[in-house]
Amino acid sequence: MWWRRVVGRMEECENSGAEPEALAPGSPAAELDLTRLSFAYQGLLEIPYNIIFEQRDTLEILDLSYNLLDESPALLGELERLSTLILDCNNYSAHVKFPYIPNLTTLWINKNKIRNLPIIVDEIRRKFPNIKLLSMMNNEAAPSYFNGGSLTQYIDYRQYVISQIPSLHVLDDTEVQETEREHARKTYRVQGTREGSKKREKLRHGTTAAHHFTTLS
Repeated sequence: MWWRRVVGRMEECENSGAEPEALAPGSPAAELDLTRLSFAYQGLLEIPYNIIFEQRDTLEILDLSYNLLDESPALLGELERLSTLILDCNNYSAHVKFPYIPNLTTLWINKNKIRNLPIIVDEIRRKFPNIKLLSMMNNEAAPSYFNGGSLTQYIDYRQYVISQIPSLHVLDDTEVQETEREHARKTYRVQGTREGSKKREKLRHGTTAAHHFTTLS
């Protein structure tokens, strides 16, 4: 199941001695599938665009996890077929600037340095209009049992994200239920409404129970 894979990867992030689960580029088996490319566990400081663009016309799944990346992946917007981007266990903050990728449906950005929830959610909503699966576990902006967040903080976090990104089917390791979606819409109604604006201001300034995940990065 997809949620077991997500949780499994989060556990690997905690284990500094974990071995790569994906083959490095250039290995014989990796070259068989031109729709997938993995640079996991490479200790990268920069995104290797020169290699990535060799599969520009076919690449659908790109794994850049378990590296030291913090640069905005601006040039990935040239990958028109990209549908899944995995950035787990890097150094990205809430101020990362993504390119516009309308075909992207899955983003994993677990265990980075994301602290400001409204900023990262707005960026994801605008740049990935068709996103269906988003996983941000073990970031300060996403309180849960992974990082000591309370149940109230976790629920508030989910409601905000779901309300702002209505295309989501899955958030972190849990599917979005219709009742949850409706409650989220009522809690954080529309960007311009007075009540919704008040709640967003509380999120920004840390005055709700969810203040833990909205501190400016």
